[in-house]
Amino acid sequence: MEPNAVASAALAGSVSTDLSVWGLFLQADWIVKTVMIALLLASFWCWAIIFEKILRLRRLRAQAQDFEDSFWSGGSLEDLYDRLDSRPTDPMSSIFIAAMREWRRSASKGLSEASTKAGLSQRIDRVMSITLGREMDHLERYMTFLASVGSTAPFIGLFGTVWGIMNSFQAIAVSKDTSLAVVAPGIAEALFATALGLVAAIPAVVAYNKISADLGRYAARLEAFAGEFSAILSRQFEERG
Repeated sequence: MEPNAVASAALAGSVSTDLSVWGLFLQADWIVKTVMIALLLASFWCWAIIFEKILRLRRLRAQAQDFEDSFWSGGSLEDLYDRLDSRPTDPMSSIFIAAMREWRRSASKGLSEASTKAGLSQRIDRVMSITLGREMDHLERYMTFLASVGSTAPFIGLFGTVWGIMNSFQAIAVSKDTSLAVVAPGIAEALFATALGLVAAIPAVVAYNKISADLGRYAARLEAFAGEFSAILSRQFEERG
């Protein structure tokens, strides 16, 4: 057998020793390894965000239901405020407390003029709106990370794929052998990077759409409560007038 044939056979045998997932990672170029590690870390972080958001929204919906039951039970709003003032448990309670605190602060000074009452109504609406926005901003934290991973992970994986295929062509040039045994490991590594990109991106996109819809419905629920509470306070303004 000629020396070149022996070298090609030895190279083919050494390259194709392990095509398992772990073997592909170990045999990959350092740039491809960096891409794979980055995509894996992004995927783990996405799943942590997904589980945290789902569990938190489930808990907040239950807390909102408990608060609404207490709010509409016919009891005194003053007593409910005194009970929740020091420890608001959810955004809906925080909105209620912010409005009641402004109501009490102004009521203690006395309300006589219509302009003063109108100004108080506007301040209460503004306070509830600011509180709602602050609470929703806190709930939407890390959502941009899900969106970023969903949009960029496939391209990051594609970069690893292109780099791995370039290495495969370089292996062909060095070995002067176009057999599948020479190029298969490099191509497999490259495609593995693409697969990791999709593994990170697909759950991130699906979860982002689902959680965004759930957050939108929860925000609408808070806005509806704020509108109803504002109407209740307006009626009390008129009764006191």
